[in-house]
Parts: sequence; C-alpha cells; structure tokens
Amino acid sequence: MEAIDFIQLDLVNGLYLFVVGFVGGLVSGFIGSGGAFVLTPAMMSLGVPGIVAVASNMCHKFPKALVGALKRARYGQVDVKMGLIMGLSAEAGVLTGAHFQELIKQSFGDVGSNLYVSVAFVVVLGVVGGFVMRDTIQSHRSGTLEEEKPGRLALWVQGIHIPGTMVYFNSLGTRISILFTIPLGFATGLLAATIAVGGFVGVPAQIYVLGMSSLMASATELVIAFVMGLGGTIKFAWSGYVDIRLAMIILAGSLFGIQLGAIGTTYVKPYMIKLVMGVIMLTVMISRALVIPVYLAQLEWLPAMAPATMTLLKNTSFLIMILALALGAGIIVHALIQGRRSHAREMTMALDPAS
Repeated sequence: MEAIDFIQLDLVNGLYLFVVGFVGGLVSGFIGSGGAFVLTPAMMSLGVPGIVAVASNMCHKFPKALVGALKRARYGQVDVKMGLIMGLSAEAGVLTGAHFQELIKQSFGDVGSNLYVSVAFVVVLGVVGGFVMRDTIQSHRSGTLEEEKPGRLALWVQGIHIPGTMVYFNSLGTRISILFTIPLGFATGLLAATIAVGGFVGVPAQIYVLGMSSLMASATELVIAFVMGLGGTIKFAWSGYVDIRLAMIILAGSLFGIQLGAIGTTYVKPYMIKLVMGVIMLTVMISRALVIPVYLAQLEWLPAMAPATMTLLKNTSFLIMILALALGAGIIVHALIQGRRSHAREMTMALDPAS
C-alpha cells in the first residue's frame, strides 16, 4: 500500500490540487473526456508516480462522471444505451491496461511508469489533438459551424448490416452493429488504464466512426467513464496504487467545475467543444514531451543529464501544463458568457419583437 503515504500534502499542495480539480471538472463537463489529461500531469508534477496518478484519477473519475452524466441527461444529451454497451467493452480494456501498468512498474520502477505514461500522452495527444484541430479549422473555413453531419466513415459504418448484432441508438437515429462499438470501447478502456483518459478515444470515435454529434458524444462518454472508472478503481486499489487523499481533494474541486462545464454546453456551438479539446490536447502534449528526456536519462537510456537541466525541463513542463489549464478554462468561460448573452438577447427579442 505504498501510495497511501507517498507524498506530503500541505496546505499549498492541497489548494493546488483543489484548483486543478475544479478546472479539470470544468473541462470534463464541457468535452466529456474526464479532464484527467491535465489532472494526471498535475499530480505527477508533485512527485506522484505515473501509475499512482492514473489510479487515483480513475478513483475520483467515476463519481464525477456520474454527476456530469446525470446533469447532462436532464438536457437530453446522453445516449444511455450507447454508454452502457461501450462501457462494458471498455471495462475489459481497463483490466488489460491496468495489468500492463503493473508489469511496467514492477520491471522499471517509478521512473519507468512515468516514462510510459508520458510517452502515451505525447503519442495520443499528438494524433487525436491534431486531427480534432484540423477538423475544427476545416469546419471554420468552410463555414459549416452550425450543423454537424456524419462523415464518410460514419456513413459506411451505419450502412453495414450484420444480422443479429444490429441495435438502434437514439443519438444516431439509426441502427448499427454493436460489433463496431466493441473495439472502440476496448480501446477507450485500455487508454484509460494507461493515462486515465479514455475520452481521447471514446469521444472522437463516437463522432467520426459512429456519426454521433459532438454534444451527444461528449455527454455519453461520461456514462462510459463511470462504468470503466468503477472497475478500474477496484483493480488498482486492490494492488495498492490508489492514493485516496489525492482522489478526494481533486474530486471535491471537480464536482463544482463539472456542473458549470455541463451548463456551458447548452449555450455554445458544437465546434467550440472540438476547439477546446484540440487546444488543451496539443498544449499538454508539449508539456509531457519536455520531461521524456529526463526519464530516459534517469533510466540511463540517454547520457547523464545535469541536475539544473532536469530541473529546467520539469519546471517548464509544469508551467506549460498550467497554461493548458488556463487556456481551456478561459475558452470555456468565454464561450459560456457569450452564449448566455446571446441567449438573453434572443429571449428579449421573443418577448418584445419591437425592441
């Protein structure tokens, strides 16, 4: 049970984690990814090993995801059937990924765990974040910001009929084979057990592979996160990798942020969700990339690095991660304020057309 007393939590660290949890919850409620792609690096910056950060994030994640899912279900944004079906296959991915995490920790120690989590962040954030940003920019240039339509891949998936596997989903308005959802769910769970962020796969997969709208995909991902987060927490806690103190502090902050983020989705255009997702992904990717040479040097897979250089890279990585938090929160709050103002003007016009 080494994770229980792994780091000392003073008032400053506690407040830092609470604020990070709030921003992570804000992002989570807005884009449905869980917000752990900023929470995991934030915990690692305090000296928490990668596997402990991932496990503790999964522990705080499933109750937060439940709150967000219930909140957004009130606005009719959640496809519960899709969430539960993908959640079951995601659970299998979580158990597989957790076992692999434990093998790396046992073989290479904390540094190996940190390196594995950081490399996974850089690869996934670079690929998915780049794709999402490109799609957002193309939509902006073409002027198709108001309406989302399924792409060619999604239309192909929706057109495949496999007897005995077809299920109707309200969010898609059509029937698709659940055989397409199984690998997507498994990949979501596998990634969640690796870096505590399954939404990087789950949300884009539902949008681009299945043809779901950004709004519905980000909300439905919260259901998936609850299902796989519950199982992942039990798995990691059984091996002693969950620091309940970290999980509870982050959860306390995120429960406030996730409700504000969920409300924000009702006032913004769908492309704003993609924009926030892409900006934060690419910024955090840079943050994690900077510390990879440090871990490689500590494992002696690179020439020895001067302590001052290591400190500089770690501090720069931390500052860029803070920038990612600020950018994400800033965009969401700005979109929320602008959306509420626009909504208020529309209501005023409806009540008094002469004005």
